[in-house]
Amino acid sequence: MEMLLSAVLGEAINRSIDFFIGKCSKPQAQDVEDGLRRVLLRAQVIIDEAMGRQITNQAMLLQLDMLRGAMHRGYYVLDTFRCQSQGDGDEGAKDQVLTQPSSSLCKVNPRKSFGYPNRRNTQIILDQLQQELDSLSSMMLDVNEVVMFLPSYPRLYRQPYSMHLLLGNCMFARQMEAELVLKFLLYPQPQGPEELEVLPVVGPGKVGKSTLVAHVCKDERVRDCFSEILWLRDHDFTCDELGSRELCELKLQNHFKSSSKGKRLLAVVDLVGDDLTEDAWNRFYFASKQLLPRGSKIIVISRSDKVARYGTTRALTLKDLPLEAFWYFFKTLVFGGVDPEMHPGHVQVAMEIARMLNGGIHGALMVSSLLKDNFNITFWCKILTFTRRFIQKNVSKFGGHPSDLLSHNRPTQLVRMAIPSEELVVCHQYQCASQEEVPSIGMEDVVFGSFKTHGKFDVLLWRSRLPPYYSYVYTCEIQEIKTTGAKRKRSVENGVPRC
Repeated sequence: MEMLLSAVLGEAINRSIDFFIGKCSKPQAQDVEDGLRRVLLRAQVIIDEAMGRQITNQAMLLQLDMLRGAMHRGYYVLDTFRCQSQGDGDEGAKDQVLTQPSSSLCKVNPRKSFGYPNRRNTQIILDQLQQELDSLSSMMLDVNEVVMFLPSYPRLYRQPYSMHLLLGNCMFARQMEAELVLKFLLYPQPQGPEELEVLPVVGPGKVGKSTLVAHVCKDERVRDCFSEILWLRDHDFTCDELGSRELCELKLQNHFKSSSKGKRLLAVVDLVGDDLTEDAWNRFYFASKQLLPRGSKIIVISRSDKVARYGTTRALTLKDLPLEAFWYFFKTLVFGGVDPEMHPGHVQVAMEIARMLNGGIHGALMVSSLLKDNFNITFWCKILTFTRRFIQKNVSKFGGHPSDLLSHNRPTQLVRMAIPSEELVVCHQYQCASQEEVPSIGMEDVVFGSFKTHGKFDVLLWRSRLPPYYSYVYTCEIQEIKTTGAKRKRSVENGVPRC
């Protein structure tokens, strides 16, 4: 009996000791959060410093791009953890966020959709927090050499001193892509000087293809390398109505004749349509070889991957921002110089809105401007409810998220916030060059204001503050929502109405 009791007590003591050791060795939430915050600040210092320098080493750019992605993931998980664990936030914000999860409305990686506050979800996020801390800490050790070599690269002639002030006026998370375009423009390609070099830049609509190329074209090194930079649209050289190579050359001469003879030119072809026929491209390419001076180059911008076959080098493909990077972008626009940690309820609502925007840059710019100008939690909750409603409407009626529908130029319905009895139908969209006249009425005035008109009209969605300074215009129509009273149907059994 004594031996049995001794064995039971020994087992109990051993389990207690194991439990105590495990309890003590297990990292506490506050320690993990503080550790991740510190390593994120270190990563941000490195990224901000690298953004202000002309880095040409492709391996360094790849490491910095990986570090930037890890930093965005770390901030996303950290903000998600704070939203889950904070218990004294704004109750109105909680009620709005908890009404319906946005993961059912947009395509979100299940690994990053942590659900809503409970002990199990908080532990899942804490584990993810620890994982991001370990990953980012390891990555920081790997970039020690990058930090050592950074001072050896010259500074940019125009350095963004504050992301909070200039985020809307500079490229976001595209440094590696910009350097790839620079490499194509400044250095000869392997096929030799006789070949007219072509770089295709492809990607979905409104992902920033034209903005990226225009941003690179502003670089002093590019302007010193080419005597002139010509921007062409597909209607500038498509010659289907002319029908001959000679007439196509005459048409292109109108664009090339003003250039200095013998000096290199850069032709940027910004395709408005989704595709370019091979016959039209062959005519343009042949005419360009005859007219452009030796050493000139061409960049082709298109939504279609088929354009990649026209390139003399590997196509540069731009993709939508990942959810974590999009949240970093949206949060910086919304809060600006305001500390988000001082407004946990606002962060909850903003994070849910960002998830529902599905990576749409134009939507982020419009909504963030609206939220920033009305820094009130009640108003933010109204915007959240409004956004959720019109996304549900498009998913149920057209089978897709509004940003996906708009990117494919398909009809989209927007609910008017100020006048719920009306809806705004986007029939068509196009973009205007900087010198073209644009509508005076803005999209926010129509969606969130009491603007009234009849028939179809054009509305300005957004005017870019980056070259080539395109203005994006929607052709819309306001329609009244038809409310028909449902007639009560009386069921019939065996031919006899049942009350």
